[in-house]
Amino acid sequence: MTLLDKEAVQRVQGILMDFDPGNKVIVLDTSARTALEAASSLGCEIGAIVKSLLFKTENSFTLCLVAGDKKASLNKIKKTLNIKDVSMASADDVKNITGYTIGGVSPIGHLNKIEIFIDNSLERFTSLFAAAGHPNCVFKINFTDLQKITNGSIKEITE
Repeated sequence: MTLLDKEAVQRVQGILMDFDPGNKVIVLDTSARTALEAASSLGCEIGAIVKSLLFKTENSFTLCLVAGDKKASLNKIKKTLNIKDVSMASADDVKNITGYTIGGVSPIGHLNKIEIFIDNSLERFTSLFAAAGHPNCVFKINFTDLQKITNGSIKEITE
């Protein structure tokens, strides 16, 4: 069984193919568990790596897509959502809500419907790379298509 046969990776691949038949999951020989590892494996700038970060809000969860060279701002996320409290989701919550384990959380193909914010700083890159359901799997996409495929809202959510 290859990584492409894994259920989580298949989920991402199916959505990519429906969106654009030319799009496919890239399997890396090295880990892309962190933005730094992914950039090193792909030979791209760390900022071109899309970090998918799940936050627990007062009564739900919000997925924030953040450039690899940026840090999500809890204050900006709270202000955007107009709430008082927000925190990083636990590893169990990440798995239960998205269907992915940390290090392979994709911006697409979640088990539950979640609100998605896309940090506007990702717009500066021609090509972006996002996790595809496993720490050694990614997919390449541009900013406009990332917004379309995720139906995410573009926000300023980084420090």
